[in-house]
Amino acid sequence: MTQQGVRWTADQVLALAPDAASRKAGSKLGAAGPWSEAGSSDEGTVWGLCKGSGSKPYQTVVDIADIAGPAYKCSCPSRKFPCKHALGLLLLWAGEDGAVPAGQGPPPDWAEEWLAGRRKRTEEKRAGGASGSPTAADPEAARRRAERRAERISAGAGELEQRLTDLLRTGLASAEQSGYGLWEETAARMVDAQAPGLAARARELGAIPASGPGWPVRLLEECALLHLLDQAWLRREHLPDDLAATVRSRIGLPASADGPPLRDHWLVLAQYDTADPKLTTRRIWLYGTESGRTSLLLAYGAAGRAPELALPMGLALDAEVSAFPGAGQVRAALGEQFAAPSPTTGRPRGVTTAQAAVRYGEALRLDPWLDSVPMTLDRVVPAPDGDSWQLADADADLALPLTPTARSRPGLWRLVALSGGAPVKVFGELGHRGFTPLTAWPEGTGEPVSLC
Repeated sequence: MTQQGVRWTADQVLALAPDAASRKAGSKLGAAGPWSEAGSSDEGTVWGLCKGSGSKPYQTVVDIADIAGPAYKCSCPSRKFPCKHALGLLLLWAGEDGAVPAGQGPPPDWAEEWLAGRRKRTEEKRAGGASGSPTAADPEAARRRAERRAERISAGAGELEQRLTDLLRTGLASAEQSGYGLWEETAARMVDAQAPGLAARARELGAIPASGPGWPVRLLEECALLHLLDQAWLRREHLPDDLAATVRSRIGLPASADGPPLRDHWLVLAQYDTADPKLTTRRIWLYGTESGRTSLLLAYGAAGRAPELALPMGLALDAEVSAFPGAGQVRAALGEQFAAPSPTTGRPRGVTTAQAAVRYGEALRLDPWLDSVPMTLDRVVPAPDGDSWQLADADADLALPLTPTARSRPGLWRLVALSGGAPVKVFGELGHRGFTPLTAWPEGTGEPVSLC
């Protein structure tokens, strides 16, 4: 949305794209050539007609002021949301050449009809939520279901322990000989035991022998963590409540965000998607400017479709979030929003590389199965380290290595170009493989740069 005349940047618009192909196609439509009758209102609506291959132009409208995130409507046949026309329209609107005039009053009838329908559905949903009183579930039946599932998980954990014992007895070299099939079968058994967390970790074991030099060490590490999770589940009654909640989460039991709502002005630090054949997962990192808390929002979409929730990097929102249970957990659910997301120049507080290493150790003490923790580093310089790269502290003789994933991304070169040898502030994820940068800010003033 616009706020005091401020519009989104091109990077914030392209962060909404469901895939790389959409980003490329949308970028081509971000010029005035194919567009006509484009305009925008003070209420946060952008519209326009885009000439396509047919005789009639595509009617495209975007509701940017929706507090649940941007909403899109286009008459094109694309099943992607947003489609390339919506992305192109937003890029045209984000430009500074006035190609999309502002403050034009109400949108055209075809756009207003869609907006009115959206408002009506939103009001009906709110009214239904306020007046609805779902019937309470039978607590005794729920308790019996939970007990039966716990018994199946315990049986699966016992079987997995036997598989790990057999592996260590015969030697790690047997994992390379048996191939992926053994662990895929084990994962299927864990799915039958209703322990999806154990299933996912079992599948990861099968891929390690083919992961390159040093794989036996990595396999032993992952086997140890899986053994620890098994034993923690089997002895969960003796664990502190927070740690027991973490174990249940790692096993794959569902949980709700039952923490008290925390209202804050949240900076959107990063947004990126990961995909597998069945699911697209969107990770959105938020930072509370008053609380100093970093929270993770997860959103999901079917394979090939972007999740509905979209909060591009560089925006801020006045909202409540509620934490999920568990020791040291950063995942949260987005609650009531009090205004639409808007551009911001705010930045998160950072730490030194030494402080980051200490905080990572403290996080592992609370949750040994953490893959990574969110971290903002102050005054670091990207520097080569042989065949690798690292983030060196500009004020101390200490550096954090970059992960192999980070070294293979184009974002590394954007980070190097942004720094130019000078210190920068970097937000990313710190794990036992190193640091993965996601967003960077130059020293002093300047807009954030996405490295995802």
